[in-house]
Amino acid sequence: MLGPMKRKTPSRGTRKLPAFDAETFLSSPGVAKTILEYGRGEVIFTQGDASKHVMYIQAGGVKLSVLSKTGREAVVALLVPGDFFGEACLSSQPVRMGSATAMIPSTILRMGRGSMVRLLHKQRAMSDRFISHMLARNIRIEEDLIDQLFNSSEKRLARALLLLARYGKQDSQETLAEMIGTTRSRVNFFLNKFRNLGFIEYNGEFKINSSLLSVVLHD
Repeated sequence: MLGPMKRKTPSRGTRKLPAFDAETFLSSPGVAKTILEYGRGEVIFTQGDASKHVMYIQAGGVKLSVLSKTGREAVVALLVPGDFFGEACLSSQPVRMGSATAMIPSTILRMGRGSMVRLLHKQRAMSDRFISHMLARNIRIEEDLIDQLFNSSEKRLARALLLLARYGKQDSQETLAEMIGTTRSRVNFFLNKFRNLGFIEYNGEFKINSSLLSVVLHD
């Protein structure tokens, strides 16, 4: 004889937690930090400065560059809101290995090394967000290295222009030359070529057409 049937409790499913918002968290009153404003072209820190803080971009854009002993400058990264930089201080790096400059008016949140370390230890969500940032940064560095090793100056310039367009940035031929490791005259030559082919428009500011992607994809 069958016993009484048990009523099944409806499954509520797994409650989905909201995505971690690093911007809101870092801006909260309980987090020790300093918020700084920089104008276009202002230096945030210089190669050789003491390395004591981690930075977070709230608004604007930042260019990271390194200067060789012979005085040659190379752009190693372009950063946007939501990116961290200066994080090498967390590994006890005593001085900055490169310089950081605001590309446009920027709002930068600065945290001391000790405060950042404690925050990463106490807040798992913040730690996960920071690790994701570092992994994404490493991938971008690898892509840039491959670009420098295997691609022509023309293709590297096309990639740099597409990157700037994606970030909504405009910059000088000098910066483009520093990004791709060539001369301003060479950059000017390829810019004129791209303009003649209809890939870009240039009249003081760049307008990048999607057709420029064909230069990057073409072998």
